[in-house]
Amino acid sequence: MRVVETCAEMMALCREVPRPLGLVPTMGALHEGHLSLTRQARLDNATMAASIFVNPTQFGPNEDFTTYPRSMERDLELLEAQGTDLVFAPLPPEVYPDGFDTYIEPGAVAEGMEGASRPGHFRGVATVVAKLFTITRPDRAYFGQKDGQQVAVIRKMNADLNLGVDVVTMPTIREPDGLAMSSRNAYLTEEERAAAPVVHRALCAAESLWNAGERDAGRLRTAALALLRQEPLVSGVDYVSVVDAETMAPVGFAPAGRRVMIAAAARLGSVRLIDNVVVG
Repeated sequence: MRVVETCAEMMALCREVPRPLGLVPTMGALHEGHLSLTRQARLDNATMAASIFVNPTQFGPNEDFTTYPRSMERDLELLEAQGTDLVFAPLPPEVYPDGFDTYIEPGAVAEGMEGASRPGHFRGVATVVAKLFTITRPDRAYFGQKDGQQVAVIRKMNADLNLGVDVVTMPTIREPDGLAMSSRNAYLTEEERAAAPVVHRALCAAESLWNAGERDAGRLRTAALALLRQEPLVSGVDYVSVVDAETMAPVGFAPAGRRVMIAAAARLGSVRLIDNVVVG
C-alpha cells in the first residue's frame, strides 16, 4: 500500500495502475461503514484507492472542523488490511493552495435538508469530490446511503459535468441497535448513545406506515416526529423530510412505485445525527 500526499504524485500513479480503479473517498476516523465500501471496491476493481481528507470547505464557521475525529495511523492499518493499493492523504494546502478560487455550486438537489441546515456544505462536498475524481480518474467511486442527499448531489454533478464515474451507493451500516454508523458517534455521551437509536426508530415508524399503504408525506413526517419528540435527550429536530430519492424534491403524496427517501436530522446534546430510509 502506498500513501501519497501530493496531487501530482497521486495523478501520476493513477495513470499507471491496472484498471478498473475504484475510489473510496473518506474523511478518516474509519468504521465498519467505510470498510463495507472498501470491501466492495476491492471486489469490483483491479486497483483500489481510498482518500483520507477532512475537507475544510464543507464545514460551516460554527461546525466541528478542528475537533472532527482524526486517527490516521489506525485508519492506514485498517485500509492496508482491506487490501488497499493507494491512499491519498493530503493536507488542506495541497488541495486548496494559495489563490484557489474555483468552486462547484450544486443546484436544486442541494437546496433542502442538509443544504438548508448547513449553508455552503454541499458546495464544499461537490468541489472536493470533483477534485478527487479529476486527480484519481476512477472508474467507480463508492459512497454510503447514510448520506443520501450527498450521494444525490454527487450523482447529479457527475452526470451534469460528464465526469464519467460509476457512482456506487452502498447500504447504510448500522450498530445492532439500529444507530447508523458515523464517525461523529464518538462524540456521544453514554446516555446520549443509549438514546441515539431513536432517530432510526422514528424513520422505521414512517416506513411502517408506508408499508401499510400510507402515501401522505405529512402523516409519514408526523409519525417520525412524534417518536423523536418523545425522547428527552433529543435537544432539537432540524428536519424530517419526505423527498424524491433521486432529485431530493419534496414529496406531498407519493404514488406507488416512486422511490422516496424519508430523512431526518436530530440533535442529542451537541451531536447532530442524520439518517434516512428509502421506500418504494
